Amino acid sequence: MTDHEHHGMKPLEGMSAYCVRGHYETQQRDDRFGRLFGNLHPAYTPPATLREIGAKNGPMDGKSANDRTDSVPVGMVFFGQFVDHDITLDASTTFDSVVDNPGEIANVRTPTLDLDCIYGLGPEAQPYLYMQGGAFGGAKLLTGADNPGQAGLSDSDLLRSPNGRAIIGDPRNDENRVISQLQLAIIRFHNHVCDTLHAEDGYEGHDLYEKARRQTTWHYQWAVVNDFLVAMCGAPVVHRILGCGRQHYCGSVPYIPIEFSVAAYRFGHSMIPMKVQVQKGQSALELFGTILGSGFDPLTDPKGVVDWHELLFTPENRQVERAQKLDTKLAGDLLALPFITPPDENSLATRNLLRGNTFLLPGGEKVAEAIGCEQKTIDRVLKKVAKLSKTLPADGVPLWLYILAEAEAIGRAEQDGSTKEGEALGPVGATIVAETIIGLLELDDHSYLGANRNWTPRAEWDTLGKLVTVAQP
Repeated sequence: MTDHEHHGMKPLEGMSAYCVRGHYETQQRDDRFGRLFGNLHPAYTPPATLREIGAKNGPMDGKSANDRTDSVPVGMVFFGQFVDHDITLDASTTFDSVVDNPGEIANVRTPTLDLDCIYGLGPEAQPYLYMQGGAFGGAKLLTGADNPGQAGLSDSDLLRSPNGRAIIGDPRNDENRVISQLQLAIIRFHNHVCDTLHAEDGYEGHDLYEKARRQTTWHYQWAVVNDFLVAMCGAPVVHRILGCGRQHYCGSVPYIPIEFSVAAYRFGHSMIPMKVQVQKGQSALELFGTILGSGFDPLTDPKGVVDWHELLFTPENRQVERAQKLDTKLAGDLLALPFITPPDENSLATRNLLRGNTFLLPGGEKVAEAIGCEQKTIDRVLKKVAKLSKTLPADGVPLWLYILAEAEAIGRAEQDGSTKEGEALGPVGATIVAETIIGLLELDDHSYLGANRNWTPRAEWDTLGKLVTVAQP
C-alpha cells in the first residue's frame, strides 16, 4: 500500500510530473539513475529555441576562438571524460521519449570509481585482458606491446583484436586517440604498481592482482578528488564538502543523479579546444582530425602518441597547454559533429539542451535557489543567459546552459574568497559535481574514503600527472 492509499485515499489516475510539485520518489538503486532535486518542478523550453541557441553559427558557437584558462591543463578535460566512462552509461534513452522516473533507467556502468573500464570483470571472468602464467599471471593487464603481430604501432597502443577494436573494459575509451592513450597510461600505471609490489613484498598472481588493483584504484580516486575536483570545482567547495558533509547528494547507496549526468558534468564540452598539442615541439593537431579524431582503429601515426607531460602538470614542469575557458561557447567543430544524423541534431550543444527537456530537469535558477545562492548571484547569471537569445523564456533556464553561464559570470571559488570568471565551475555546477563524486566515494566501502579515511598516497604517485607518466616510455 502506498502513502496515497492510506485512510481510504487513492492516487488520482493520470496524475503526472507536470501537475504535481516534483516527482514520485523511488527507492534509490546503484544500478539506476536518480534525482538530486526531485521536489523541483521540471522546466521546459521550446525545442526550436534550443536548436537556435545550439546551432552552428549560433550564439554558442565559439568557432576557433583560443581563450584559455590560467590553471586548468587541457589533459584534465580528457581525464573528466575518462571518469565519466568509469561511472555512467545510459544506453536506452532518446530525445523523443520523456523520462519521468530516472530510477527506471539502467546505468550500464557501476556508479563507483572502481576502474571497471580498466579491469573489466576481472581476470577470472575476462582472462583475455590479463597476462597468463608466471608471477604476473592474472595480475598484469595486456597492452599492444604484448602482441607483437598487432597492426600499427603496437608498442604505443592498446591491445587490439584482428579487426582493430581495442580489447578493453569499456569500448568508449577508444573513441578518440587522446582518451585511448589515457586508457593505456592507466593500464601501464597498474602494471607499474604490480612491478613495485612484486619487488617490495613478493606478491604474485591473485594476491598481486588484488593488492595492485586497490593501490591503483585508490591513487586514481585520490587524483579525482585532489586534482580534478579541485581544478574544476574549486578547493573551497571540495574542502567544505569533505569537512562539513554533503547537503544534496544523500541516501545510502551510490547512484548517478540526472542533474549530474545530463547537465552539470557536461561542462567539459565548453573546455575542449579545436586543436591539441600532444608532443613537445610539434604542431597542435585537430581534435577531430585524422590523427586524433579517428577512434576504434590501431595507432598508425607516431604523431598520435600522447606525451602526458604536455597535457598535465608533472614533475618535469613543462609549459603545459591549458583548457579553453568554461563559458557559454563551444568549439565550432562540436556544433557540427560529422558522425551524427540528422543535421539538426549534430550539434553537441543542441543535444545537451534537448536532453534537459527529455529528463524533466528543473530550471537552473531554481536549483541555484535550492542550494542557497543569493539572488544577486542568480541575477548575474540570468543576465548572461538573456544575451544568448531573445526567445529564451525568462524562467526555467535549461540547467546545463545555466551552469555554463554561471561559470562565465561567476566562476570558480578561489582560496582567498574570490571567484575567477571562466576558470571552472560556479556554485551550482561545482556543488552538483563535487557532491556527486565525493558521495560516490563515501558510499562505496571499497574506496579510500569509504574504507580508510586515513589513507594517503605514495609520494611518487600522489598526483594525476605523476600517475599517468610514471610508466610512460
